[in-house]
Amino acid sequence: MQSYTEENYLKIIYHLSVISNPVQTNAIAEKIQTKAASVTDMLKKLSDKELVDYIKYQGVTLTEKGKLTAINIVRKHRLWEVFLVEKLNFKWDEVHEVAEELEHIKSTLLVERLDEFLEFPKVDPHGDPIPDQHGNFANLSFIKLSKLKTNEKGTITGVSEHSSPFLKHLEKLGLTLGKRVEISEIIDFDGSVELLIDDKKLNISREVAKHILISK
Repeated sequence: MQSYTEENYLKIIYHLSVISNPVQTNAIAEKIQTKAASVTDMLKKLSDKELVDYIKYQGVTLTEKGKLTAINIVRKHRLWEVFLVEKLNFKWDEVHEVAEELEHIKSTLLVERLDEFLEFPKVDPHGDPIPDQHGNFANLSFIKLSKLKTNEKGTITGVSEHSSPFLKHLEKLGLTLGKRVEISEIIDFDGSVELLIDDKKLNISREVAKHILISK
């Protein structure tokens, strides 16, 4: 049994390992906003529980046990986000903090009943894949909106930036999941993009475009 803090560390290491593996202590400290020495102490505890392999100055990797634990936390987090949006009418920018609390509920039966109640969703409200009870993710294919060329079309199926201000900005622009978009023009000067959405033209910055995920 892991504490809330230990589970949070495992989840953070899991997410950071997608970018770089082994994960460096400083990267974890920056993500959690704590001192590197505190991270080192926690990594030693997780290593003692055989959840991570930690070598001083070389970084940390999740063991198979640690990876499965982290994926299970991710699974619970994303299922609760679906529940909050679909059943309690939360907006997609409101669910993260609440799901951060709910993800630590230990009951396996509750999670499986929740999955069944939601009819086994494959993605969360932000388009992120939800692993099944065995830790397997659906094979989803995305491309960044910023990679599309003029006249190419696609459907918004996810975002890679989950901050509340960003999600509120997309909501205001009408750039939500399921929307069909077409690239009208790419501005050479700054890389900004002119979209055609709902028969209307919309300009967005390259910074926004690179965080919107499209399926063609």
